Amino acid sequence: MKLKQKLIELSNFPTKVVASHIDFDKYISIDLSHQNAELKKIKLNSSESLSDYINNYLKIHSKKIAFGGFLEKREIYNRSSHFNTQNTENQRNIHLGIDLWCETNTAVFAALNGVIHSFKNNTAYGDYGPTIILEHCIDGITFYTLYGHLSLDSITNSRVGTKVKAAEVIGYLGTAEVNGDYPPHLHFQIIKDLQGNFGDYPGVCSANELDFYKENCPDPNLILKLK
Repeated sequence: MKLKQKLIELSNFPTKVVASHIDFDKYISIDLSHQNAELKKIKLNSSESLSDYINNYLKIHSKKIAFGGFLEKREIYNRSSHFNTQNTENQRNIHLGIDLWCETNTAVFAALNGVIHSFKNNTAYGDYGPTIILEHCIDGITFYTLYGHLSLDSITNSRVGTKVKAAEVIGYLGTAEVNGDYPPHLHFQIIKDLQGNFGDYPGVCSANELDFYKENCPDPNLILKLK
């Protein structure tokens, strides 16, 4: 509870973690949940098909960045054995971060002052691809922010322990070829306890794990304040 309250108190204003040149009035929320009937009409196993859907959604609404997805149950993960198991109770399909969908090579910024805790190229199909995790300590409270689906160049020169400032560029969005086969986007997640992970942490959980992950991964909008 202390972390959530501290995140709320950090700022009353929205925080940009992508595309500093794009105003917040060009952001729009998007529903990619299993309840969105429009997604039944596209091939969710195709990054091109999903990209067309998102780009058309942005065009129709005259926006530049689509965002959302915290605790959203999604069918897109059914395509990958990285999330699927034979036991449906353990099927991982609940999203634990906020996604910001925009163009490839869009700059990604640190949300807060911190240091590079770790980085890794998570190469499984449907995974993050290149990922950076920052460590933050505010008033004695330590926590982490995860930035997934980056370009390979984003982690090439990364160094553990490097200090970063809020709004500093830490990477760029990757293409489907390197980002787990998704349309370009940033997966942004807050994590209390990394549980020994390095350059990786689950961004999707199953229903029977949800109580734990809701507590360990607070709503990223506590920082982003996008709505």
